[in-house]
Amino acid sequence: MYIIPVNFEELLIMEKLDVFDCSNTFIASYFTDDRGCAHCNREHTLIYIHSGELEITDSGHKTILHPGDCAFMRRDNRMWLQKRVKDGRPYRSVVMKFSRDYLKEFFHTLNRRDIPADARREKRSLVKFPANRLDVRSLFESLIPYFDAGASPDEDILKMKMAEGMFAILKTDENLYASLFDFVEPWKIDIVDFMEKNYMNDLTMEEMAYYTGRSLATFKRDFKKISSLTPQKWLIRRRLEAARELICKGGRKVSDICFDVGFKNLSHFSKLYKETYGMAPTFS
Repeated sequence: MYIIPVNFEELLIMEKLDVFDCSNTFIASYFTDDRGCAHCNREHTLIYIHSGELEITDSGHKTILHPGDCAFMRRDNRMWLQKRVKDGRPYRSVVMKFSRDYLKEFFHTLNRRDIPADARREKRSLVKFPANRLDVRSLFESLIPYFDAGASPDEDILKMKMAEGMFAILKTDENLYASLFDFVEPWKIDIVDFMEKNYMNDLTMEEMAYYTGRSLATFKRDFKKISSLTPQKWLIRRRLEAARELICKGGRKVSDICFDVGFKNLSHFSKLYKETYGMAPTFS
């Protein structure tokens, strides 16, 4: 067993955690005091609560997971996780992550006749499973002994557990087929929908292309079909619109708003804002 350093890519604030990482596929967390962190999902993820309590805030909506609860977190979304010790028991969770390569491999094992033709990609970025799912509890509780021993399951067991996790997701809601396998053409991620949800994040064009299931060239070509702007100019305009709305509401520093909407330089933001709206952001 080893400790992941505090700059672990999915922990965006300093947080001291006892974390066991098995091939960046299964990850177990354990600690004895309350913690909060911003979480940016790079891959589709299942999270299961063994003990303690987890409060997830997603787009202003709060979901609380108790021991035995499990939720699916769609990739490419940012959430706030508040992890709590509860009833004298430490917080302990197990995470299962599904890489794009794994999903492609798994997709090819499915019988095409079993794939629902009318599945539609979930708009929700968080899907809480029904309580008391025996298949879910059996899957995650069977992993706890490995983490306690600091030992990774062998390759065959790893694949079996991953497949169990996949079928648990697909059994929950058939529309999750479209979320999981969004690299398949009929379920290709909508570019504008993705960018509307992620314009504040620091993503390169290559990353946006990847996350929407496209090559960079295809991403640029598809974007031309929906906007007269380049992706970079669209992002700048969208960030300026969001900044203007927040400034008009009042009550916050312009510098805070600048960075919150995705700009990295205050003077550059002020210059663009004045060019667009004819006045400095402080006077909106």
